[in-house]
Amino acid sequence: MATTSTSEHTGYGPAGAEKMYHDSPDTEKSNTNGMNGMGRQMTHEEHQTAVAASKFGYGPLSHVNTTNSVRLPAFGGEFQPGLYKSVEGRKFANPAPLGLSAFALTTFVLSLINMRTRNVAEPNLVVGLAFGYGGLVQLLAGMWEMAVGNTFGATALSSYGGFWLSFAIILTPGGFSIEDIYVEEQSEAAYYDAFGYFLMGWFIFTTILLLVTLRSTVAFFTLFFTLDLAFLFLGIGYLERTAQDAPNPPLIKTGGFFGLLAAFTAWYNALAGLADDSNSFFIVPVLHFPWSSKGKEMRKEKSERNKA
Repeated sequence: MATTSTSEHTGYGPAGAEKMYHDSPDTEKSNTNGMNGMGRQMTHEEHQTAVAASKFGYGPLSHVNTTNSVRLPAFGGEFQPGLYKSVEGRKFANPAPLGLSAFALTTFVLSLINMRTRNVAEPNLVVGLAFGYGGLVQLLAGMWEMAVGNTFGATALSSYGGFWLSFAIILTPGGFSIEDIYVEEQSEAAYYDAFGYFLMGWFIFTTILLLVTLRSTVAFFTLFFTLDLAFLFLGIGYLERTAQDAPNPPLIKTGGFFGLLAAFTAWYNALAGLADDSNSFFIVPVLHFPWSSKGKEMRKEKSERNKA
């Protein structure tokens, strides 16, 4: 599979990006004024505007490696929470947008049902999505992340693909009879408790991933933060039930709300990985944290300019 423009988005391919690369540690920066979409060098004013915009995470230089290393800054569109190697010579396309999109759509539908939108309360329709798109497709995307050397992406996408597959198995009507067995041999309350344990386990796992994104970008961190809250509220909603021993509606709806936010944030990160100036009129801002590697680099540059 040939490298596509999505991998170029991270700083080496877009015609509108400043092309800085290093074939070896001694390689000098080239074309420091950048190129515009027509293949000519940026004017000084265009370059200064692009540099200023990149400090807020958008514009043609927003995902460009501007340091003296071959490592790129954290980027949700590549599902990379920290510095990572150049993808310039990668033989595979970027699998992150596919996995993010699969996760987003399945989460979107289930979250609407959890919020009882238009009085829809039964999640049976999600079973098909969870098996086909959120499960199988996301799992495959995770395996391709492993092939391109992204440990975080492989762990996250493969795991959430497994989550959707297991979720579909639990909810398959008349298939595995998991809920029926609990009700027959114990009680419906036992099933709700077990399902709450299931969700709380995913809350713990998501918290682990959340900690790894603390030095990445606002868009990337927000995805895992909202997803973490969704699992937390849903898990508590099944464990702390109503007087009628049913899942707690306010908590389930709150979990659905945070699930919706996670779905839209996942789509946002997917768009960031897909859009570059070869196919889009804009580059999606991802906003690096001030304490991230990119943020520190920008503060250092600002300090040097102030001294000058």
